[in-house]
Amino acid sequence: MAMTAPSYSLLPARGLLAVSGEDSGTLLQDLISNDIGLVSPERVIHAALLTPQGKYLHDFFVLTRPDLAGFLLDCEAERLADLARRLSMYRLRAQVQFTDVSADLLVAALFGEGALALLALPADEGRARPLEGGVIYVDPRLAGGGARAVLPAATTLATLAATGLSAAEPSAYDSWRLGHGLPDGSRDIAIDKALLIECGFDELHGIDYDKGCYIGQEITARTHYRAKIRKRLVPVAVDGPLPPPGTPITDDADQPAGELRSGREDRALAVLRLDRVAQAERGEPLHAGQTRLTIARPEWMRL
Repeated sequence: MAMTAPSYSLLPARGLLAVSGEDSGTLLQDLISNDIGLVSPERVIHAALLTPQGKYLHDFFVLTRPDLAGFLLDCEAERLADLARRLSMYRLRAQVQFTDVSADLLVAALFGEGALALLALPADEGRARPLEGGVIYVDPRLAGGGARAVLPAATTLATLAATGLSAAEPSAYDSWRLGHGLPDGSRDIAIDKALLIECGFDELHGIDYDKGCYIGQEITARTHYRAKIRKRLVPVAVDGPLPPPGTPITDDADQPAGELRSGREDRALAVLRLDRVAQAERGEPLHAGQTRLTIARPEWMRL
């Protein structure tokens, strides 16, 4: 992966859902894949909401601030209303409110070589601190992925400019996260189809196996302890024109191997059968149309 200068990008595809009320922590603890008790002004987590059958519905970052009586979910903006609706289904008589605060707060990615040091953040997944009325935190999935900021909309650009990072387009961050093999929500993870284990959530700190029950927990735990998956979301290097997401992938014998997901330039993510991944890592090529793909597995990924 080419060197990238310390940069920031606003992420207009992200939204903020506020979850407030005296029962907000209890409700989220009963629903999401990670431990809400870990969240504090100094710590952010990554988590998912699943179907009862353990299939992916949404994933998000969960943060709070000293002045916030509740939590903020950094989620996909286009699917924020669906996330709020699904969480509300389990509210019953709990004292919890869901509010879209995307107009008041903006999300930015802070990334590139040396970005964490420039921001006075340790390479510690999820470590957070206040920043000008908002929160800045290390990506809780992978410190190499950089940091994120949730800031008041009126002062976001001035605050980011003062960090010493250079402004960049969202596409620059997209290339950075693809280079580190990090999925981007439903662009990469099939809704109501994918299991978290197939998408690296355990390695990327999105599952707590000790927290107790939550929606979809039984299937998630069973899959983890029995280690029975047949496919996996894997980063690939692209040699040729980048095909669109959804393009079928085949092996050298033209047998089905998987499907391409999001990509940019010479990097992409793909859902691949594990036996085809093993073949590819032994040197047998994969193809998406006329484009050749090779496995680009990062250090954090276990197969």
